[in-house]
Amino acid sequence: MTIEKKKITILIEKDQDGILIASAPELPGCYTQAKSLNELMKRIEEAVDLYLKSVDKEFSENLLKDFVGIQFLEVPIG
Repeated sequence: MTIEKKKITILIEKDQDGILIASAPELPGCYTQAKSLNELMKRIEEAVDLYLKSVDKEFSENLLKDFVGIQFLEVPIG
């Protein structure tokens, strides 16, 4: 039996205190934080797994969209 897999986009940011924050944009409210990248990746994998186990299979399949890319927008701030 083959296990179906899906790539999930993970965004990683650093806050003003140097803490890393990971979020999965396709999964609203799915995020975590850690001090190191290794720990962050373990935690976000756990968070995604728990998220997907907590929702209906059909719902999770519809929720996961294909990642297209990231664009940057430069805006004045002053």
